[in-house]
Amino acid sequence: MHRERVSDNVYWFQSDVYAQVTAGIIVGPKWSVLIDTLALPEETLAIRDFVTQNLQTEIRYIINTHHHADHSWGNCFFPKATIIAHTRCRDLLIERGIPALKEAKKQSAAFDQIEIALPHITLDDGEMTLAIGKKHLRIMSAPGHSEDGIAILVVEDRVLFAGDVLMPIPYLLDGDMGEMRATYEKFHGLPLENIVQGHGEVILRGEVAPSIDNNLNYLNVLEKAAKTALRRKDPMEYLAKQDVEKCGKSRIILGGLAAELHQKNLEHVYNLTLEKVKTK
Repeated sequence: MHRERVSDNVYWFQSDVYAQVTAGIIVGPKWSVLIDTLALPEETLAIRDFVTQNLQTEIRYIINTHHHADHSWGNCFFPKATIIAHTRCRDLLIERGIPALKEAKKQSAAFDQIEIALPHITLDDGEMTLAIGKKHLRIMSAPGHSEDGIAILVVEDRVLFAGDVLMPIPYLLDGDMGEMRATYEKFHGLPLENIVQGHGEVILRGEVAPSIDNNLNYLNVLEKAAKTALRRKDPMEYLAKQDVEKCGKSRIILGGLAAELHQKNLEHVYNLTLEKVKTK
């Protein structure tokens, strides 16, 4: 697991086991806030040990950016913490998370010690603010990757924890392209120094706006490719030729997962476009 200090009392953690998934810690004078957990128990427990032993504090709040397993299944390792998330995050953990964990336990003993811990405080499409020492965390709806996405702005430091709505390559299968665009426009309006993506590296000052714009352009390329494929005799053959680099992204990002995610995005957007045509 990689670890860096992003700003004063704000830390970033990145898994070296699963898809470069990230988590964060904001440290206050008496207690700390954990933003997301990591994919496997040993990495989440390593964060807990770092907080208690190195930072000499305890985690009082967990904020889940969305319900996906690699961001929320570690909640159970902090039984005294109050969990904050979107209202739909709580619903989806019940509807999908509990049965998914049951299946995961059948496949691997690594998940035996995990139990789904549900959010205690939820928000819908509004915002809430959590004060921690002299810092203020602005918690806001940020859908697009998933319907329950939220983002957290550390106001004084201008550090945004974006969750999976902002990744080195957008991933759309559980989300909505229109909502993702709207979230990106919201991010453009924020005064940001850094963005902690849900997966991948921290976006540094000077790269914030270009990174958001690059993702917006990628969404436009996907839509254009899907519409062009509809006019071709063999749409799938055409889509297969629209590789990730032709669409403006590097194939080496996210540990080489980019090509796979890109192809799934293409097929997903094509199927959505086809459905729209059929219903006209």
